[in-house]
Amino acid sequence: MTLDGLGRRICIMGPSNSGKSTLATAIARARGLPAIHLDQLYHRPNTNWRPRPDEEFIALHDKAILGASWVMDGNYSRCLPQRLARATGFILLDTPVAVSLFRYLRRSWFDAERPGGLEGGSDSVKWAMVSHIVGTTRKNRRRYAEMFDRSSLPKIRLGTARELARFYLSEGLGEQRA
Repeated sequence: MTLDGLGRRICIMGPSNSGKSTLATAIARARGLPAIHLDQLYHRPNTNWRPRPDEEFIALHDKAILGASWVMDGNYSRCLPQRLARATGFILLDTPVAVSLFRYLRRSWFDAERPGGLEGGSDSVKWAMVSHIVGTTRKNRRRYAEMFDRSSLPKIRLGTARELARFYLSEGLGEQRA
């Protein structure tokens, strides 16, 4: 499966810090699609990643998926059914925990500007996030894989950093950061 086979409404899921937002931004730029980062809809801008009320987030999400085209990154399982119902393609990133942890530390310490970052927010290393990546993500990884396997959408699974880097190059997305 190639990127062109996924259509114009692409859902990207995967563990925290697996590269979803970076990939969404690269696809959006290369294919002329709007990039929608669910973390930006879920969290209030100009805060330290303070969430919006659920009903406000779901209203923003449901409005965003009505668009004719988009590449949307994020998991947020509670609104996944309506997102997948509108999606024309599905990408699952399944990078190892060590890669996700490395990416989290790098972005917290060195990447002031990054795809999917929160306007007016700043990333810093938080024990809760490290715990989430190392613990919760392992359980979610199985759920995401099962969802992906059950989905009848055109789909692409990228399970290693090497596969992701090859995908960037083969699809003309430029070079992907590790």
